[in-house]
Amino acid sequence: MSNEKNTDTVHVAHRTAATGEIAVLTIDFPPVNAGSTAMRTALMGALEGLEPARLAGVILTGAGGNFVGGADIREFDAPAVPPHLPDIIAKIEALPVPVVAAMEGAALGGGYELALGCDARVAGPRAVVGLPETTLGLIPGSGGGVRVSRLVGEVRAIELVTSGRRVKSAEALELGMIDAIAEGDVVEAAIAHLEKMDGQKRILRELPARPGERQAVEAAKAAALKKGRGSLAVAEAIEAVRQAQTLPVGEALAAERETSLRIRRGPQSRALRHLFFAERAATKLPEGVEPGRVETVGIVGGGRMGQGIALAFAQAGLTVRIAERDATFLATAMKALETAAQDLAARGRIASAAALMERLLPGELGAVADCDLVVEAIIEDMEAKKALFGQLDQILSDDAILATNTSYLDIDEIAAATKLPGRVAGLHFFNPANVMRLVEVIDAEATTGKVLATLVALAKRIRKLPVVAKVGEGFIGNRVFAAYRRQAEFLIEEGALPWEIDAAIEDFGFAMGFFKVYDLAGLDIAWARRQRLAPTRDPKARYVEIPDVLCEMERFGRKTGSGWYDYASGKPVPDPKTEEVIAKEMARKGIEPRTFTADEIISRIMAAIVNEAALLLGEGIAARASDVDIVLVNGYGFPKLKGGPLHWAAAQPREAFLESVAAMADASGHGIEPAANLEAVLKEAEDL
Repeated sequence: MSNEKNTDTVHVAHRTAATGEIAVLTIDFPPVNAGSTAMRTALMGALEGLEPARLAGVILTGAGGNFVGGADIREFDAPAVPPHLPDIIAKIEALPVPVVAAMEGAALGGGYELALGCDARVAGPRAVVGLPETTLGLIPGSGGGVRVSRLVGEVRAIELVTSGRRVKSAEALELGMIDAIAEGDVVEAAIAHLEKMDGQKRILRELPARPGERQAVEAAKAAALKKGRGSLAVAEAIEAVRQAQTLPVGEALAAERETSLRIRRGPQSRALRHLFFAERAATKLPEGVEPGRVETVGIVGGGRMGQGIALAFAQAGLTVRIAERDATFLATAMKALETAAQDLAARGRIASAAALMERLLPGELGAVADCDLVVEAIIEDMEAKKALFGQLDQILSDDAILATNTSYLDIDEIAAATKLPGRVAGLHFFNPANVMRLVEVIDAEATTGKVLATLVALAKRIRKLPVVAKVGEGFIGNRVFAAYRRQAEFLIEEGALPWEIDAAIEDFGFAMGFFKVYDLAGLDIAWARRQRLAPTRDPKARYVEIPDVLCEMERFGRKTGSGWYDYASGKPVPDPKTEEVIAKEMARKGIEPRTFTADEIISRIMAAIVNEAALLLGEGIAARASDVDIVLVNGYGFPKLKGGPLHWAAAQPREAFLESVAAMADASGHGIEPAANLEAVLKEAEDL
C-alpha cells in the first residue's frame, strides 16, 4: 500500500481545543492551490460535510506552503462553472461558528477573497496577500474590493485594488488586511486566535462602508488612472470600490461580480493573460538539464551598463567583483555604485547601502579569477571583446561561464577566441540593468545546454525575465527596434515630423515616442553601429542620412542638449533646426513632402515591426511568437494592454493587415519585402 498523501483534495481533520472541537480544512491542490473548478468543488463538499452543531469553529488553510495562490487562469476563457467562489464565501459566512483563515505563502486574488470571506485572518511572517486581478485586466470578482474597503477604507482600497500589489504580512497587519501574524505554526496560531473570538463571527460584508474624504479619494483615483495608462480594469476597479461605499452591500457585490465576468473576456484581459503565459513559456528551463550554481559574479567594465549589471546581481545577494584596467575609472565606478546604493536605501529598496557595498568588490582583471560567471560589459568593439575573452579564458577555471553583454556583435566569433567556446553565451541586459526586467540569454552555436540552463535560472533568481535567442544581428529586441527605427526615419524623409510620429505612437500606447527614446539613448550609439555596418550595406537599399547629419552637428540627444528635440528647458521641445535639416535633405533628394495621419503612421510602423518579427522567427532567432511579444513589451515600451506586436497583429482583420505590410514594403524600397512566413506567424500568434 502506498504511503503517499492524497492530493487534489481538501483534507478535513478535527482538533480538540479548550473551547471545543475545531474542524481544520486543508486545501491541497499542488503546486499553489489555484482556485480551479476542481478545487472549489472539493472545498464546497468539505464545507457541506461539516456538522456545525458539534463545532466551536473552523480553520481554513492550505498545503504545500501556500494558502490559495489565485484563480486558475487557464479557465478564464471558459464559462464560469459552479460552485462559484461567491457561493463558497456565502457558505462560510452562513456557518454559525467563526472561520479563521490560516495563511502561509500566497493568498492572492481569489485566495485573498476567500480569506476575506472568513471571520478572521492569521498569516505566517512570510505570507503575501493582495488582489492582483488588474494586472491581468480584471477586477476582483468575489467581493474582494467590497470587503477590503471595509477593512482599509476607500482611499487605501483604491490603491490596493488598482495597483494589484502583493502586500507582505507585516504591512498587511498594519493596514488591517489581516488580524494577526503567527510566531510559530500558522494553524496553531489560528486556533489560538479562534479561541479568543469566543464563538463570535465577524462577517465583513456586514461591516459599515468606510468612504474617504472627497479630495483624498479624487487624488487616489487620479494617481491610479495615470499609472494604469488606459487600463479598463483600473477604471472599473475604482468604480467597484466607489460602489462599495454607496450601494447596498448586496448590490455592490453583484455589480463587482458582473463587471469581473464581463471584462475578463475583453481584449485587454486577453492581452495581459497572453503575456502571463508567454513569460511562463519563455522562462521554462531546458528539459533534462540541471542548471549550475552561481554565487560569485565578475563584471568586466565599470561603465553605466557594468554598474547596473553589478547592482542587479548584488541586490540578489551574490558577491560581485568589478574589474577595470584604469584605476581612476574604477574609483569613479565605485563612487557611482555607492551613490546608487544610498539612493536605493533611501527609497526603501534595500535594507542597507553598506551591506550592499560589501558585496561589490573592486579590482583588476585577475580579481575575477575565482568567479563562477564573468559578464563582459566593455566597449562595443569586436577586437577588444575577443582580446578580453582570450585573457579570461586563461585565468578562469574551466567550469566558469563567460557571458558578453553585447547588443549586436556576433557571439560565435567572440566564442571562437576561447579554448572552451561551449561556456560562452550572451547575457544582454537592458539599460538601466538593475531596473529593466528583460534579459536576452543568447544561445550561441557552441553554448552547452548546462550553460544555457544556468543563465536562465540565474536570471530568474535575480528577478529578471530571461528570453532565449539565437545569435543574429541585434538578437530579438534590437533587430526589431532597428526595423522600427528605419521605418520611422523613412517617414521623416517623406514629410512626417519627429514629434508627429512620437505623438502617434504614444497615443497608440507606447511608453515613449521613438525619437525621444533615440535622444535619451544617444544618437551617437546608433551612428557608430551604422558606421560599422556601412561597408556591408547594400548600395541599392534606401538609406536616410538625416540622423548622420544631426550627429555631424554633434546633436547627440539629451546629453548634448539637442538631438531630434531641443533640451534647453530640460524637456523635449520640437526644434526648428531639426526641421531645417530634414527639409534640406528632402530637397537634396528631390522628395516632395506629404502629410501623414496618425493612423497612417501607426500602420507603417506596426507593419515594419511585425514583418521583421516574422523574418527573425523564420530564421530561428526567436523560438516562438510570444517571445517577441514579451521582449518588445518589457524592453521597448510596447503597450502591454495590446499584448505585444504579434498578439495585436493577429487580432487585426487579416487581409487589411497583410495589405498594410505590402504597402510598407513598397514604400520602403529595395531590400524590404513582406516575410514569406508572415501569415503562418500570425496564425501562430492567433492560436496562443
